[in-house]
Amino acid sequence: MGRYGKLEIDVPIRAPASKFHEMFHKKPHHISNASSDKIHGVDLHEGEWGQVGSIICWKYFSDGKARIAKEIIEHVDEENNSIAFKVIEGDLTEHYKDFKLTIQCIPKGKGSVVHWILEYEKLHDKIPDSHTLLQFCVEVSKDIDKQLCAY
Repeated sequence: MGRYGKLEIDVPIRAPASKFHEMFHKKPHHISNASSDKIHGVDLHEGEWGQVGSIICWKYFSDGKARIAKEIIEHVDEENNSIAFKVIEGDLTEHYKDFKLTIQCIPKGKGSVVHWILEYEKLHDKIPDSHTLLQFCVEVSKDIDKQLCAY
């Protein structure tokens, strides 16, 4: 295993790409309503919702533990329904020197495809790749899709 890793996955959803993107871009504090067993809260610590440079704190439950991730919004592309977050504090920093999540939602047929990219540098070689977090992202995507399609 190397210290640098990149995991990607596509999640088909029924919701429009722009609506899904909006949840992470402008309404991440609403994600806990859609996925309350996984996302316990999202707080804005600095800046404005959806603005590059803003800092958001995620409280989530993964691998049987309550966890925290403080992230900075690094990039937003509204035209391509894409947003990138970089972890700056929290549980992930115990294992990773750098950790970045990119989410792009692409229109496809009557629905969309959510493309997740996790890029990271581990603190040492014995840390496993983050497949459990990738699966967590898949599950949260499906929860958000259910809520968006319920209306």
